[in-house]
Amino acid sequence: MFESVLIANRGEIALRIQRACRSLGLRTIVVYSEADRDAPYVERADVAVCIGPPAATHSYLDQAAILLAANATGAEAVHPGYGFLAENALFAERVVEAGLTFIGPSAACIRTMGDKVAAKKAMRAAGVPCVPGPDATLPDDPEAVRRLAHEIGYPVIVKAAGGGGGRGMRIVTEEAALLDALAVTREEARRAFDNGEVYIEKFLTHPRHVEIQVLADGHGQALWLGSRDCSLQRRHQKVIEEAPAPGIADALVAEIGERCARACQQIEYQGLGTFEFLFEDGAFYFIEMNTRLQVEHPVTEMTAGIDIVQQQIRVARGERLTLTQADIRCRGHAFECRINAENPNTFAPSPGRITGWELPGGYGVRVDSHAGAGYTVSPHYDSMIAKLIVHGDNRADALARLRLALDEMSVSGISTNLPLHRRIALDPAFSSGAVDIHYLERRLREGAPHA
Repeated sequence: MFESVLIANRGEIALRIQRACRSLGLRTIVVYSEADRDAPYVERADVAVCIGPPAATHSYLDQAAILLAANATGAEAVHPGYGFLAENALFAERVVEAGLTFIGPSAACIRTMGDKVAAKKAMRAAGVPCVPGPDATLPDDPEAVRRLAHEIGYPVIVKAAGGGGGRGMRIVTEEAALLDALAVTREEARRAFDNGEVYIEKFLTHPRHVEIQVLADGHGQALWLGSRDCSLQRRHQKVIEEAPAPGIADALVAEIGERCARACQQIEYQGLGTFEFLFEDGAFYFIEMNTRLQVEHPVTEMTAGIDIVQQQIRVARGERLTLTQADIRCRGHAFECRINAENPNTFAPSPGRITGWELPGGYGVRVDSHAGAGYTVSPHYDSMIAKLIVHGDNRADALARLRLALDEMSVSGISTNLPLHRRIALDPAFSSGAVDIHYLERRLREGAPHA
């Protein structure tokens, strides 16, 4: 049991974690860079410590500085949020070695699930369906690689074993391009992840991106909290998420959800996690597990009726889950739009001072943000400044509420992607729930849905 939490992150997620901690009566300690000195969560913290200059490498990624701040302030636990050090096994290890609680899974689980090849092997053993392809990294022998690709069948995709965030991937449609793609991906993986190992699997041509949220305690109980669809993506980065995933039979979702929960028990997973799948032709294919809180957790909170961040902290304190799987019910439908400080047509970042900030309101509308009028968006970090979340009785109701909320929301002084979201919300294919992970980029190439 701990009574104080150091929040090793910034922006809207730092504020979200702080609120969950305060609702549990926990003392909050915030570390911040010089660029975030005036952030609202810094002012509201019980203790705030500046750990470095704006550059993330010298602040939010500086493990020694964060651990020093934890020791100096009497912190008993560390919440990593998402991004930065959230899925860094070494950091999780160092937190525990310092006598603190890491609010997340064990370093061993992070390592296993962070290596895509090891993760596939573990999931197959747990009965979770995976994308066709071997559970091993590719050999150095070019002929052996050609044979593997031929057995899988083109198109295939070459991936970095330690990759993430859409980096370290190459699609190969014919054998002539295979070895060049392999060499480029290995080099990219070596530079980006300090791990040059790559693997190969079948490339699905029109899949959806569907997720299963899980929550597990340290007493052998694991729950799945429903599904999400995150198919609206650009360059492998999610733009809009929704829950539940539309058009998939409840029985099929329940079957895969139960397998995910059993997999958590099998690998002794504790905390929040998300199983990510490609869904095509009525079948689920595991691609990776995120061993952390995700950006899109609010849509699951809205439909499951659970404060997920609070539950994450409770299980980290050693508490047993008081919920059972029978308690989890999907209530209505929810959407989340990631509002970014960027040009809606070119997607170039748009840092600067926000001069106007008008938020939507009404029943079923939620905005998670650390920004506001007078806030300066830094060029040093991710461009997301807010998450607009809406909930309705069903998908049509939620979509109507989303359109209204997007029309009401206004940000001035900088460019945002609000116009893009407004067009997407009116797009016929999106409105019908019939989009795959390539849909948005196809539409953008066609000149839509620009404002």
